[in-house]
Amino acid sequence: MSTENTQHTRIPVPNLEVTREMPLYHDIRELLKGCEERFGSDIAYIIKTKKATKTEPAEYKKVSFIELREDVDRLGAAFLRHGLKGKRLAIIGKNRYEWMVGYYAHLGGLGITVPLDKGLPLDELEMSLVRAKADVLFFDKDHIDLVERLKESKDCQTLEFICMDELEGFVSYPQLMKESYELGDDESIKEYRALPVDGNELAIILFTSGTSGLAKAVQLTQYNITFNIWSVLSVEDLRHGDVNMAFLPYHHTFGSTGQTMMTCAGMTTVFCDGLKSVQKNMVEYKVSVFICVPLLIEAMYKRIMAEVEKQGKTKTLKFGLKLSNFLLKFGIDIRKKLFGEILDKLGGALRYIISGASPLDPVVAKGFTDLGVQVVQGYGMTEASPVLAGENPQHLRFGTIGLAMPGVELMVEDPNENGEGELIAKGANVMTGYYENPEATAEVLKDGWLHTGDLVSLDKDGFITVRGRSKNVVVLKNGKNIYPEEVETLVGQIPYIKENMVFGEPREAGGDAKDLVLSVKIVYDPDLIKEQRNAVSEEEIDAAIAEDIRKINEQLPRYKQIHRRYITTEEMEKTTTGKIKRYKQKI
Repeated sequence: MSTENTQHTRIPVPNLEVTREMPLYHDIRELLKGCEERFGSDIAYIIKTKKATKTEPAEYKKVSFIELREDVDRLGAAFLRHGLKGKRLAIIGKNRYEWMVGYYAHLGGLGITVPLDKGLPLDELEMSLVRAKADVLFFDKDHIDLVERLKESKDCQTLEFICMDELEGFVSYPQLMKESYELGDDESIKEYRALPVDGNELAIILFTSGTSGLAKAVQLTQYNITFNIWSVLSVEDLRHGDVNMAFLPYHHTFGSTGQTMMTCAGMTTVFCDGLKSVQKNMVEYKVSVFICVPLLIEAMYKRIMAEVEKQGKTKTLKFGLKLSNFLLKFGIDIRKKLFGEILDKLGGALRYIISGASPLDPVVAKGFTDLGVQVVQGYGMTEASPVLAGENPQHLRFGTIGLAMPGVELMVEDPNENGEGELIAKGANVMTGYYENPEATAEVLKDGWLHTGDLVSLDKDGFITVRGRSKNVVVLKNGKNIYPEEVETLVGQIPYIKENMVFGEPREAGGDAKDLVLSVKIVYDPDLIKEQRNAVSEEEIDAAIAEDIRKINEQLPRYKQIHRRYITTEEMEKTTTGKIKRYKQKI
């Protein structure tokens, strides 16, 4: 008989109310079939086939929902003919249409897929392939150098390779698709469509983009993914006909689940030409929905505000915001008219931003929303496929991660005197465990509950505020607990600071290891600090940062104040979702 209820105090988190009925699919094949039936000839993807030049416009290829499903079935049949049934397919490459078609095709009854970080160095790539027992690597031409070196590895002697691009010496996606379409409705296509798919079996092995050491291999089923999609689409304002830019990397569960969710909502997906082209591409494609990480959202907002200040329009903007917010109380929305010039720089169609992966500065969330772009924050982890909690327009509280998603149980376990405890979760989106790692699985899955490792508190209405990771908490000699993330949010509001990391270190070198003070590592933008603080020399820059840190300290109780700072222009090593790898930082 379980004694968990007598051993733990648990406070339940309320769920978001379902705002619309959405179909719940049991696997990806069923989902794609449903999308074909619901959206037909509408556009699922726009692919740039030729970049614009000074004399010629860009060229594009449009793919309908009917064509998407057809391409997936055709590639699946080709994979089947080439003996991939029962084999594990690893995928590595930048976000592109072929990536998703390969992913979906292999999930159509052929075997387990293993999405891999496109930025992995050779040793980590090789280790990931070996750990996941991959049989085939589906790669893009940008990875040819790594592939050639993998072919020489004794641990990858049996690995097969398929390239997303035409590449001499390799089986390729264009070749397989040409072959499949030329054959027409042959027996292999019928055989592929008849392959059994069990939504509850292990289907995907995803490596966590951890901030503290060796990545764990998360086991997900197709139903984990499709259930999470149903849950999010039941509460978020994502519309058929919206244009989504696929920015988050597909190898990350927030990227791949998010992409499939956009398809399930009947949205059109476009791709950006690179990090520096995000704003230009938003204008080019009239992007209306953007799922992204706080790092980029905050950078976009800072650039907008810096431009407003540079043009001497800060007072005008502040007056417009006051007027707009006053009229909104009476249901009158004039934001598009008032702030059209600002919104046009983001394409003029942007209406909805979903932030996830780490806490978003509430000033930025409110700032964008005040301008007429609704910002909502979600919360999740790879182990939950990924979304566990979130806001929506009906349930919005800046600085929080909202409420529990439909179908997900969330509890705050063993809260302290301040109401802070670990967030734990149950739901059909939670992983089956870590691949071949029962010890790590047992650490996070206890009595059916996923232990997130995040310390949270609830307000009177049940909205969740993340205080920080339990492993990051700085415990002072007097027993006080400090969550670095709270202080990092304040430091991050300084306009010229690109990123920062707060941590504890001994008060005195060689002194008591438990007698800690707060320190901060700061990465600043030299152009912005020159423009905003007229600081150029090392002494001027240090003095400007010291003054702004002093102002932050004035807002904080003494024990939370920053005592030391380390400043640099060199960006810190981060995961692909923009989280700083704390364990790799050098001071």
